[in-house]
Amino acid sequence: MTAPLRVGNASGFYGDRLTAMREMLEGGPLDVLTGDYLAELTMLILGRDRLKEPGTGYAKTFLKQLEDCLGLALDKGVRIVANAGGLNPAGLADRLRELADRLGLAPRIAYVEGDDLMPRADELGLGQPLAANAYLGAWGIAEALKAGADIVVTGRVTDASLVVGPAAAHFGWARDDWDRLAGATVAGHVLECGAQATGGNFAFFTELVKAGADLRRPGFPLAEIHPDGSSVISKHPGTGGAVTVDTVTAQLLYEIGGARYAGPDVTTRFDTIRIEPAGPDRVRISGVRGEPPPPTVKVGRNFLGGFRNEVTFVLTGLDIEAKAELVKAQLTAALANRPPAEIRWTLARTDHPDAGTQEEASALLRVTVKDPDPGVVGRRFSGAAIELGLASYPGFTLTAPPADASPYGVYRPAYLPGELVEHTAVLPDDTRVPVAPAPATRELADVAPPALPEPLPPGPPPALPEPLPPGPTRRVPLGYVAGARSGDKGGDANIGVWARTEEAWRWLAHFLTVDQLRHLLPETAALPVTRHVFPNLRAVNFVIEGILGDGVAAGARFDPQGKGLGEWLRSRLVPVPEVLL
Repeated sequence: MTAPLRVGNASGFYGDRLTAMREMLEGGPLDVLTGDYLAELTMLILGRDRLKEPGTGYAKTFLKQLEDCLGLALDKGVRIVANAGGLNPAGLADRLRELADRLGLAPRIAYVEGDDLMPRADELGLGQPLAANAYLGAWGIAEALKAGADIVVTGRVTDASLVVGPAAAHFGWARDDWDRLAGATVAGHVLECGAQATGGNFAFFTELVKAGADLRRPGFPLAEIHPDGSSVISKHPGTGGAVTVDTVTAQLLYEIGGARYAGPDVTTRFDTIRIEPAGPDRVRISGVRGEPPPPTVKVGRNFLGGFRNEVTFVLTGLDIEAKAELVKAQLTAALANRPPAEIRWTLARTDHPDAGTQEEASALLRVTVKDPDPGVVGRRFSGAAIELGLASYPGFTLTAPPADASPYGVYRPAYLPGELVEHTAVLPDDTRVPVAPAPATRELADVAPPALPEPLPPGPPPALPEPLPPGPTRRVPLGYVAGARSGDKGGDANIGVWARTEEAWRWLAHFLTVDQLRHLLPETAALPVTRHVFPNLRAVNFVIEGILGDGVAAGARFDPQGKGLGEWLRSRLVPVPEVLL
């Protein structure tokens, strides 16, 4: 019987725990250690770095980790695969070679490129962004590993590709092994956000603590991937956190859309995932089906959107609403001769009556402004707010001194035919290996233009379970019986909600409709909302379009990445059948 490939994760974002790489290398056996450093916001940050210093554009913390851990990884025979190359994987590979020389080591270093479309932006009709990067797949990574690379760094690849590439290389999968590729994609999706799979950001974290899990420092996850694409999610023994069906379910629902999860190598059917406990801190994932990917690849584009600024007024005690209206009228009048292109006011009623501290008696009124001209929203704006200090509401104060304007980015995805992207693996001996697009493609049914032949049929909607029989209910928070996790995709957000028992699923599937979500979360009432049903996970997933505006870098919303939307939903009072409580 072929032994599984043990793939670990040591980073879920640029800025994650610096010591995680050493912890994973020392904590137990691994074959491959991955690191995900790139998010939509990160690409903007790296783009601005590159403008200031053209030789940069990669995740500098990865170099710090390798300075500490490169010798250890080589001694243990653990291969490292990371997208830390960002906008400059060749530059990062050069820095790694310099680091290795300084340390007296000789790792075989490869990199993957072709995602950076900036040199061809005009030719491809992408406009004039700060960064334009195609989401590459796993096969460049696989080529580098098959050539003997100890370290593979990439630019923008899909997060799951960091796991799919090593699995495909190790087991010799074919380009059209759709089910195996889909299974590894699911494992990669679970690993990509690090400790979110081991109890981090977990809805029922208090239960894990009561059960003895130490959440002060959750361990990072690993996947034992089998030749058929199935996997077992686990973590090193003795590390913090926990791996349960619920923690894995939560991560499976993170930042997804419908049943068909499209990537450049395979379209993964999330409605076929089966998960089950496989022992303490072990969860098995099986049954995943795959289909050919769509013919287009996603391109993440980051533009300079303009300039922004904000001021937060503290309103204390009585007449909060009247105080807010006064200062809004005053500041609006002060800016009337050249108002900002966009102005947004948000009043957060954090105040409590008869409060024991001044902070508990105070509300926060935040005004965010945006404009193409930094002069309009710079000191002219924040100074106008300060000038009201002795002429406005009683108790006038701000949370911060006046500030100048700062640039903000706007995220805009685009889609290009896969054959236009020059995916290339640069091997340790500098041989350049072009990676062809997928051998077969099929358009997703829900976005297929009528002219395209044979779009993938959508199929019937999943059958809902039998509803619970009528009975007494009690108004309690939804979170008493359901977990949730939410996240961002550009200007959209998703909220995945799951039930932990079959009885709770029978209620949740019928209760939590789009209309009910709009009622419970009034901010979504005027926005397009789509519900997707995942019976195998006992879950529903809502995609809320436009709630995050132009994305996190431009966001004026209180929670610009939508990370707390799920917890807001869980806090709302709903009539829950008493048989579930």
